[in-house]
Amino acid sequence: MPKIAYLESVRSHNRISADTPQTLDPATAESLYVRYDMEEMKKTAKRENPAKYAAESAKSLGMWRYKDVLPDVTPVTLGEGWTPMVQSKRHAGLFIKEEGNNPTGSFKARGLAMAVTMAKHYGLQHLAVPSAGNAAGALAAYAAAAGIAAHLYMPQDVPFANYLEGVIYGADVHMIDGLISDCARLVGEEIKRQKEAGTPANEVWFDISTLKEPFRIEGKKTMGYELVEQLGWKYPDAVFYPTGGGVGLIGMWKAFDEMEELGWVERGSKRPKMYALQASGCSPIVKAYDGGKDVSEFFQHAATFAAGLRVPKPYGDAIILDIVRVSGGSAIASTDEEILASILDYAKHEGLFLSPEGAAATAAYERLLASGELTPEETVVLFNTGAGLKYTDMTAEAMKLRRPGTLPTAMPVGGIITPV
Repeated sequence: MPKIAYLESVRSHNRISADTPQTLDPATAESLYVRYDMEEMKKTAKRENPAKYAAESAKSLGMWRYKDVLPDVTPVTLGEGWTPMVQSKRHAGLFIKEEGNNPTGSFKARGLAMAVTMAKHYGLQHLAVPSAGNAAGALAAYAAAAGIAAHLYMPQDVPFANYLEGVIYGADVHMIDGLISDCARLVGEEIKRQKEAGTPANEVWFDISTLKEPFRIEGKKTMGYELVEQLGWKYPDAVFYPTGGGVGLIGMWKAFDEMEELGWVERGSKRPKMYALQASGCSPIVKAYDGGKDVSEFFQHAATFAAGLRVPKPYGDAIILDIVRVSGGSAIASTDEEILASILDYAKHEGLFLSPEGAAATAAYERLLASGELTPEETVVLFNTGAGLKYTDMTAEAMKLRRPGTLPTAMPVGGIITPV
């Protein structure tokens, strides 16, 4: 496993030591990327032979199969990564990356596994996160596995599963009457209060927010390595990614940089078009993209049942917009009605229970097929970022579905009536 050479701010390219835990570039408040000695890595990092793909997948180590391109640390792992790519039954070129197969039921397991691994490596004792739901659940699980205290701040109307996860894993759970932006403000205020009160340094909470520490990107970048390996070390034509905070999209683009430098993909290969998908009720990236702006504005009155997309202003908005434009992709919003219709469509015709965020991507994909911007033969990897079952209450409410008032007291099983 490679040693970290330094941390680098995204735009200013300032170099910062990784010997101690870092949040943002102290000079510019920019997000930080983890950088390695690529020349040394070229000597040691090996990709699997595509011909051995089937055999290797059977003994996968999850995302840690990419240890050659991850920090040299002992993992805190629950088996995250190496999720299946399910080929659509109706569209020959569509592959759905089923991130609901991760521990805690969402792609957030990747980023939090890496972030908590590094937190344990640094000896941190308290981790705090503002979350739209799934990141909080993932932090709670991995912090429990690592023996670290987790402090979760979530909007009070997140899917009930997210609240239950926090409680079950023994985290300190705060439900807030507001949005994820309000949660972030409260986390920041509490950390400031602790420092001003003279709380011992090892007891001050460490903010593990999206893009406010460098290692969640490292966990999420494994999605890029995975999808390329699962396609025989070739890029797809397009990647469709539900975008709230956008760390996964940013991480995959970093993975493409690294793979090209390592020679793991054919030099000169055309990168996929990157599509950022949002809900109309909270679409700051789409609004900025359509308006030709380099950064987004705070999206007022954000409201959508796709809880993970309810991020009024992503911290990495400028990075996301740049990636989308450079790749030749786009940013597309779908209404809650379109998202629900896509959930029902893919459940009935594909056997997949999508999360609302994943259905924002399938809804956009179907729209681009209908318009002719995409063809069914083009290879598209579309991320279902979470298990639909984690959103049972939210999806049922959107369907106006209620539990039947009277349940049977005896159920037929294999032709035999069970006892009453």
